[in-house]
Amino acid sequence: MQTIEIEKRYSGLAEKECCLSCGGAFELSQPKTGEVCIDLGCGKGTDLIRLREAIGETGHVFGVDISEGMLQKAQKTIDKFGYANISLVRSELEQLNLGNAVADLIISNCTINHASDKRAVWREVHRVLKKGGRFVVSDIYATEIVPAEYANDPVAVAECWAGAITKEEYLAILAESKFKKISISEESKPYEKGKISVVSFTITGTTSTCNCGS
Repeated sequence: MQTIEIEKRYSGLAEKECCLSCGGAFELSQPKTGEVCIDLGCGKGTDLIRLREAIGETGHVFGVDISEGMLQKAQKTIDKFGYANISLVRSELEQLNLGNAVADLIISNCTINHASDKRAVWREVHRVLKKGGRFVVSDIYATEIVPAEYANDPVAVAECWAGAITKEEYLAILAESKFKKISISEESKPYEKGKISVVSFTITGTTSTCNCGS
């Protein structure tokens, strides 16, 4: 049901002029020539183009989204530029349709809060990153635990607020996923969204460069 509501909402927004971001994930990501990059929740494809322009012809960009409408819009954006090394993947975040250790960089902007199983999402992020790979993720967290009546409401979750978890839980999940050098690069003041108070923030981290455990 939650996926259905997300599909409905974001396919409806695909052709509308609106801002769906909550931070500067791309601006802080510093993609390099030849890298393989993934944008989780690629939406209309704007950041896919910016990633491609940074990595050049020798790298590759994957755009992942669950919304068919957004993927269609992203494809139109890609077609305008004629880039051959951008691939679109329709997939839920909890089980990415991508291989192991394929990416140097993963970015995401205001998407992971929609996921019902955030631990699974971050395990997948860790799985698809190469050794020493990095993520730059902008998202929101709730200043208090979201009441169940909202957290279990698929429509409210699709509206990009009710799926938020607290900062403490968010950072604990990242620690469980064995990322290194986790840091918060930017963080807003609390603001009201939907029926709760949230904070926008951008977090960064890397995977280990060896098989030496956590």
